Amino acid sequence: MRLTNVARLSLPSGRLHSYAVDVRRTDRPLPVSFDQGRHVGQGDRAGSWMAISFRVPGAAHDEVAAAWDAVVARHGTLRTVFVEDDGVRLYEGDASPGRWRQHPVGDTVAAAVREVFDAECRPYSPGSYRLCVVDPDEGEPVVLIGADHAHVDMWSLLVLGRDLGTAIAQVRDGTTPALAPAEPFAAHTALLERMPPAPSEVGATWERLLAAEGGVMPRFPLPLGDVSEPRPEVVEVRDVLDAEGVVHLTRVAEAAGVRVTAVALGVLTDVSLRLAGAPLRAVFPVHSRDDKRWWDAVGWFITNAVIECTDPDPRACAADVKRALQLGSFPLAPIFAPYGGMPDAPGMFAVSWLDTRRLPVEVPADADPHWISAVIRTDGVMIWFVVNDTGLHLRCRYPDTPEARASVGTWLTAVHDGLRAAATPPPR
Repeated sequence: MRLTNVARLSLPSGRLHSYAVDVRRTDRPLPVSFDQGRHVGQGDRAGSWMAISFRVPGAAHDEVAAAWDAVVARHGTLRTVFVEDDGVRLYEGDASPGRWRQHPVGDTVAAAVREVFDAECRPYSPGSYRLCVVDPDEGEPVVLIGADHAHVDMWSLLVLGRDLGTAIAQVRDGTTPALAPAEPFAAHTALLERMPPAPSEVGATWERLLAAEGGVMPRFPLPLGDVSEPRPEVVEVRDVLDAEGVVHLTRVAEAAGVRVTAVALGVLTDVSLRLAGAPLRAVFPVHSRDDKRWWDAVGWFITNAVIECTDPDPRACAADVKRALQLGSFPLAPIFAPYGGMPDAPGMFAVSWLDTRRLPVEVPADADPHWISAVIRTDGVMIWFVVNDTGLHLRCRYPDTPEARASVGTWLTAVHDGLRAAATPPPR
C-alpha cells in the first residue's frame, strides 16, 4: 500500500466514468464529532477529500454499481449529509442507486479524476464521495474511491476497498450483494460525548505542551518563510528503506525492547536537537478504534495528540509514545474549550506513523493499491511514514516558500539518512 498525491498519480490512458449514489437528507439529526466540526466548519471547498485506488480485473460497470450500492448500505456515514445551520449540523440520509457519468479526459486521466473529486467530494455535498472507474486502452480497469475527509480516514478507505471487492465477488457468483451492517460512526461520536472528563493530569499536560509553543499546537522548528496565508503545497515522496531495511530496523527495535515507531522517533528527535536546538514536538495523530466493533467501520476515527521527545534513546521515545496515546484517549472538545477550539497556527507540524502490516484490514497487494491525497494550499508541515511489505516510505507536504524548501528539505534528508543508518547492520 503506497501513499501518493493526485498530482503524482499514474493512471493508464483510457475512459473515465464516475458512479454517484443518490443521497437525500432526512430530518433525523446525528451528533457531529469534534474533528468533523473543525473540518466541515472551514466551509465548502475543493481538495478536502482523500481517496484510494486499486485494480479490479474485468470490472464491468453494472457489477461495480451493484457492489457499491451494497457498500453504501453497509456504512452509515455514507448516508449522512452535513448542512450549515447556525453551525455545522449532520443528518441521516436515505440512499438509492445512482447513475454512471462519463467525464472528458484532457491532458491526463489523473487530472480528470482530480476534477471529479474536487467538484463532488466536498464537505456539504449530499453524498460527498464518488466512485470512479478508469477503463484503460490497455490493461486492467482501475477503481478509485474518493470521499470528503469528514467521512473517512486512511483505515476507512481500506475498509471500503475490501468491502467493494467482497461485494463484486458476490455479484460474480450470481447472488445479490449483501454486506452485514457495520457500526455507524455517529455511534462512536455519541460514545465520546458520554465519556467522563479527562483526568486532571491529562489536562495539565496539554496546558504545558501548548504553553511551550506559545499557546498553540506545535510548529515546525525551522524557518518556513511567510506563511501568514496558505501557500501552494510542495509534496515530497521518499522511499527510505526497502523490505530488508525494515527487517533490520525491526531487529534494532526488538533489541531495545521497543517498536519500530520508537526507533524512528529517536531519529527525528536527534535531527530536531541537532538542526533546531529543540526537542521534537509535533502533532501526533492516533486512531480511536480501540474496540473491535469499530475495526470494520467507516468514519473519521483519528484524533490528535502531541508527541514530545527530549531524549533520542528509543526507550525514552517509547515512553513518550505512551504519554501521547494517553493524551489522545479523551475527547478533545472539553480540553480545548478554554482555547475556543484547537489552537492551531501557521507552521503547525504533524508527524503520522502507519504500519499497514498491523492493520486488521487490507486490500490485496496484487491490486496495486494507493492512498491518494488532494492538491491543496497549506501553511504547515505534515509528514507521513508508511510501513508495508515493500519497506518504509515517507511523504511530506509543506508550503512552497524558499525558506520552507531549504528548511524542510534539509530536515527530510537528515531524517532519511538517520533512518538508513539506524537500519544498517553492524559490520561482522
